[in-house]
Amino acid sequence: MTKDNHRQQFPALANKAYFNYGGQGPLPEPALEAIYEAYKRVQLGGPFSGEVGAWVVQEAMLTRRAIASELTVPPETIALTEDVTVGCNIALWGIDWKAGDHLLLSDCEHPGIVASVMELQRRFNIEVSVCPLAATLNEGDPVAVIADSLRPNTRLLVISHILWNTGQVLPLAEIVKVCHEPPLTPPCQGGGQEEFSLVQSEGETDIKPPLTPPCQGGGQESFHAKSRKVRVLVDAAQSVGVLPLDLIESGVDFYAFTGHKWWCGPEGLGGLYVSAEALADLHPVFIGWRGIVTDANAKVLGWKPGAQRYEIATSAYPLYGGLRSAIALQHEWGTIEERYAEICRLSKYLWEGLSELPDVECLRKLAPEAGLVSFRLTNGMPHNKLVNLLEKQGIMVRTILNPDCVRACVHYFTTEAEIDRLVEGILRQVS
Repeated sequence: MTKDNHRQQFPALANKAYFNYGGQGPLPEPALEAIYEAYKRVQLGGPFSGEVGAWVVQEAMLTRRAIASELTVPPETIALTEDVTVGCNIALWGIDWKAGDHLLLSDCEHPGIVASVMELQRRFNIEVSVCPLAATLNEGDPVAVIADSLRPNTRLLVISHILWNTGQVLPLAEIVKVCHEPPLTPPCQGGGQEEFSLVQSEGETDIKPPLTPPCQGGGQESFHAKSRKVRVLVDAAQSVGVLPLDLIESGVDFYAFTGHKWWCGPEGLGGLYVSAEALADLHPVFIGWRGIVTDANAKVLGWKPGAQRYEIATSAYPLYGGLRSAIALQHEWGTIEERYAEICRLSKYLWEGLSELPDVECLRKLAPEAGLVSFRLTNGMPHNKLVNLLEKQGIMVRTILNPDCVRACVHYFTTEAEIDRLVEGILRQVS
């Protein structure tokens, strides 16, 4: 399928240059039709009837299978949720936290996740610290930074696969390996690691770590006596639908994602992958009839097998077919490897165009590894002013508060003409 023909199936792309896929992707016409037909079928069959009930079970099964195929995992490892944040909260709150346990997160996590961690810290008196991954955008080793920030009492690492603010792609498999296989020597307690401290800034929560504490490393014997496998929770908001994924091979424990961004599915439907090993230690927090097993007398016998135990109750089931339709449409254009290669080609094209503009500085010094391209103005113009001016011209980008910048996202069906329009629009405002 040609790119022009492909784009015609997305009504939101008409008469505008759209660069906000990292916030929400446009819903294609086949997905809209699938959702409408599903709602119609529910009403014709009777919303609470045996026929529709059996249809709902089938729809959920087909949707888990479709998602599992994209992530290269078994369907039973997928729980259907509303969005990334719900999936992350299932993993965050399902751990049996004890006072003094340590949670490590990066300084590039979304405010919604940061706020959840703040509440965990308050309720359970756990230790929380922040590792400086933002500084590794152009130099440095994020794996080494994380390794140096782990402690003998670390139970969970929370990171994003693709950082939502800078677009950096983290080496997930290498990070998981460091967390699952303790090093022979203990990490430095404070080598770049910062204690948890947060402030409010323009409606979002920014991480503001204090000065780095001195190294508190102990002996190797003590480290091994207290060490255990550190679980890894990934915010996959910006990676699902972009990167070729094999979660089994990566070894990741929890992978929370949504369908409404790079998959261009309907808002309100996402999921959580839970590895078979991590399943045993993750307790359901939000509990409802979809996640439990009962006998003939409605007596609760236990949890559903696999990750389905984390599903709760009634959802917008017609969205299931919409997401499957959106995923299938992307395969009509090309494989995930072909789509990812096109995303990288186009993001490089945008990055090169922005790099040539006066008073514009790209955060990344080399071509991006994914579809997020973040840049800042150096002439003093407020970034929100630029975003508002561009939107009046039909060009959609967004601001990021930390770091203070503008973010433009390109998908595989973005065109060079759209990118040229964006670059020219910025040039008119800064020149």
